[in-house]
Amino acid sequence: MSAHNIFPFMVLMIPIVAIMAGVAKKWLKLKEKQLDAASIESAEKAAQYVAKTERLEQRVAVLERILTDRSTHLADEIDRLRDQPLN
Repeated sequence: MSAHNIFPFMVLMIPIVAIMAGVAKKWLKLKEKQLDAASIESAEKAAQYVAKTERLEQRVAVLERILTDRSTHLADEIDRLRDQPLN
């Protein structure tokens, strides 16, 4: 290519590259927002799982205590557990 042929090519390529860079920048911002939203959702789900696990561990501890306790309050403990909500 001669110098005369390169100049029009360069004149056309500069705005095309600038437009493509702008599109790429917007696409990357969109992907970043999607990742942020996904990480927030994951953190919320993890917190819910932690809370549920803690509740289940408390219930298991009560059941273990009931099973190992030979007291006369066994029926009262079972009734109390039955009346508690699961969540």
